[in-house]
Parts: sequence; C-alpha cells; structure tokens
Amino acid sequence: MKLKILNGIGDFFALDIGTAAIRALQLADTARPPAKGWTLQAYGYAGIDPTITLDNSDEGKRKLQEAIQGVVQQAGITTKNVVVNLPANKVYAAIIDVPNRPKVELEKVIKYKLDKYIPVALDSAKVDWTYLGVSPIDANNQEVLISSANKEYVEERMQILEDIGFDVVAEEPDSIAIARALTPNGVLDAIMLIDFGETATDIVVVFQGMPRLVRSVPGGLQGLTVQVAQNLNVRPDQARQFILKFGLAQDKLDGQVFKVLDSVLGGFIGELQKSIQFFQARYVGNLVKGLVPAGFASVIPYLSEYLEAKLAIAAQRGNPWQNVMVPQTMQPQLSSVANEFAVAVGLAERSNTNV
Repeated sequence: MKLKILNGIGDFFALDIGTAAIRALQLADTARPPAKGWTLQAYGYAGIDPTITLDNSDEGKRKLQEAIQGVVQQAGITTKNVVVNLPANKVYAAIIDVPNRPKVELEKVIKYKLDKYIPVALDSAKVDWTYLGVSPIDANNQEVLISSANKEYVEERMQILEDIGFDVVAEEPDSIAIARALTPNGVLDAIMLIDFGETATDIVVVFQGMPRLVRSVPGGLQGLTVQVAQNLNVRPDQARQFILKFGLAQDKLDGQVFKVLDSVLGGFIGELQKSIQFFQARYVGNLVKGLVPAGFASVIPYLSEYLEAKLAIAAQRGNPWQNVMVPQTMQPQLSSVANEFAVAVGLAERSNTNV
C-alpha cells in the first residue's frame, strides 16, 4: 500500500515489526535490469516481548520506539527513509474482477465500487490495488488485487516512526513482501508460499509471478511450543528447543515430539488444502505444482517433507536471500535468524516499478 512515491532502491531501509522480533535491513541494487540482484549493506535484529506490539498505551509505544531505534542503530543504518510492514492480520486482501478499461477509467471504476470490496467503511480504510492481468473467469474482465487496512492503525504506525525521526515512504502488507522475496526466479507455474511465523502463517499462491491468493491463518511456532510443553510436561523454552532440533523426526525422543506435532498440524494442513482448492477452482486447469515452506517451516526438521507428503506436492525450502549477496563478514551472525527475514528482504527489494 503506497503512501508516498519511493525514490528508489538504496534510498530507504526496510523495517519488519514482527510479533516477537524487529528486523531492519538495507540493500544496494547491484544488478542491471531486467536481472535482479542486491547486496546486503546493513541489518539489525532483536527479539522483543510480544506484549509490546499489542500495547497501545503511551508506555507501550515508547518501548516499541526504543526497540526500533536500538535495531536501526545496531545495524548502522543512517538513512531516515523507511518502508515498514503491515502484518497480515491487519490487512484484508481479495482478488476482484473488473471490466477491461483504459487505466484512467479503470481506476474510477475501482474507486466507485471499493465499498463493495472491502469489509469496513471506506472512510476508515487505506486502500491500494495492483493489476494482475486478464481474468481467468471472463476475458472481458481483468483481475485486480485489492488490499485494505484500518486507516487509524496505518496512521498510528506512521506516527510512531515519525516521532523518532523516520520518514515513512511506504507501508506494505507482509504477503506482498514475502511474494517478492520468496518466489523462485523464473517459475511461472502456481506455487504456494508458506511463511510459518510465531503466531500465524501467511499463505500466498503465486501464479505467473503474481500473487493470486493471499491468506493469513492462526497458528505458528508459539502454538506448537505450547502443545509440546503440555504433552511432554516440559518448560516452554525446552519445548521450543525440541521442535527446532528434532521437529518431525520419528526416531528422536521416541517419536514423542513427532506425535504431538502430527496431532496438532491437522487443522493447518486443512487450511493449506482449502487454499489449494480455492485457487484451482478459479484458475481451472492450473494446478499448484510447488510448495515453498519459509520462516520456521524452513528450519523445523522434516516439516517440509511432512507438508510434501500430506499435500502430495513437491516442496522446496524458501530462501529469502536468493537474490541477495551477503558479505562473508555478516554471514556468521545472520545465519541463525536468516530464515526470519522474508518480509524485511521483500520490503527492501521493493522498487518503483515492481509489485
């Protein structure tokens, strides 16, 4: 969702305010169009108390501001221009069909009908849209991806950053950022990106290089941790270690961790199946041919293989750094949290011309 026109790659840094961590990074564009390529210039990372991002009091905002300033200073970022994420649970996204019209007329049509497409009053929402191409339902129509967020939330997030000296040049949904970072180069078949986070999972089906289905479903590493802790009667921190070390390995700890995870992942698998069915019903004849597990799904042992077996679709672990050269001096410290940077990398790879 563009709030201001961007000056271009290199003139801003990316900021991902997550549930349990804040991530900041800046990239330098090092490729000649149409090739894609960046070099990591700076990055910062810090875990935070999840209650901070939920605390809307002045004290809560102050703590969040201090945490953001600390991460940016840690990174050594000096530019004040920032592109910040909008969490998927704060954004409504939908694919709509509109009649083929010249761009100027089409924008008028979309604006006129926006109140029918978003679930809140138009005067209380920030709305943006992206043209996707010809509708698979009717060649006389074209597809448009509509994104909307509560205006008060968007403006409040801007104010939090502006009060500490930053200039917010854009706010963008997590789903669009991860689509940019995680979509494998040159793949035009339909693939499903699965960004497994702390408390929720973002699901994006990308087809012909564009997002065609965007969802966020409850459930992440924290939920799995609670279940393992309760069933194995261990501390939450120990349960988290078990998940990240053993995952769905059936030959570790007598298969106890596997049994718990297997019992609680059924609902999650069901949500993935619903998404696949929805996409394939709209894009008849086009199957989802690949899974890209990312976030914690890319580091929990055997989770990729588990998803592949349950959905009967080939899985390839997501790599948000696929187009980014990371200097050797940054690699050791970054490696332990690199899987968590899909949103930040996607924000940083944003330009004036791409989605």
